[in-house]
Amino acid sequence: MEAKMDDSPYKQVQGLSRGLSVLRALNQAEGGWASVRELSLVTGLHRTTVRRLLETLQKEGVLRRSASDDSYRLTHEVRGLSDGFREDEWISEVASPVLGELLVKVVWPSDFATLDGIDMRVRESTHRFSPLSFHKVTVRRRLPLVTTAAGRAYLAFCQEDEREDLIGRLCALPDPLLTGPGLQALRSLLEQHRKAGHSYNNGEWATEQRILALAVPVMHEGNVAGCINIVMLRSALSLAEARKRYLAPLHAAAQKIEQYLREPR
Repeated sequence: MEAKMDDSPYKQVQGLSRGLSVLRALNQAEGGWASVRELSLVTGLHRTTVRRLLETLQKEGVLRRSASDDSYRLTHEVRGLSDGFREDEWISEVASPVLGELLVKVVWPSDFATLDGIDMRVRESTHRFSPLSFHKVTVRRRLPLVTTAAGRAYLAFCQEDEREDLIGRLCALPDPLLTGPGLQALRSLLEQHRKAGHSYNNGEWATEQRILALAVPVMHEGNVAGCINIVMLRSALSLAEARKRYLAPLHAAAQKIEQYLREPR
């Protein structure tokens, strides 16, 4: 007769069970990341216990802490344990130190964002560390495709069939911005961005009209893996000045991430 699980002479290892519950909660969290507080609520474990487990798992290399917002997220090492790791998390892990280097050069804050539905979602950011930042936390923030530099960069440099699909979905919204002349103006603007090799927004984002931003795509295997921006205040400098000062380091940062992505994993 087979022995039942309950008949085992060995006691359950509570620490291991708790660690797995934290990993499961993180795996199921939106975007694959969560704070200590969020994980504590989901698992029912005390925050101190959760923090201790997270630090142990971080040392084992299966998750990492983002300094941008003090959240934890899975690393590519977790693929050996589960399929919860997401490709954009691997890419944002690569992008994080590059954003730090970019901050040293330009001082203004930057974001790395990837496509999420019909928006861009900020995956990593240096807003928390920039003395010129006017938004201290932007990780997880959604950026509109049409009116932000990062969104326009994605639309301009993604594959044509993907661009048409995204535009079609935007046009189908209940209160679409892209109707008639607006759609033609967007297509013309995206063509200008492609020719220039970068995108921008200069006060067009209705909720952030004081923002001037530049953005470039990060390409991987012919597709846009994400976009990097530099965010400034329009009152501080003109678009022409921003291009002259910051396009070179912005392109260099994107190219560095692209180089990392080409390296074998």
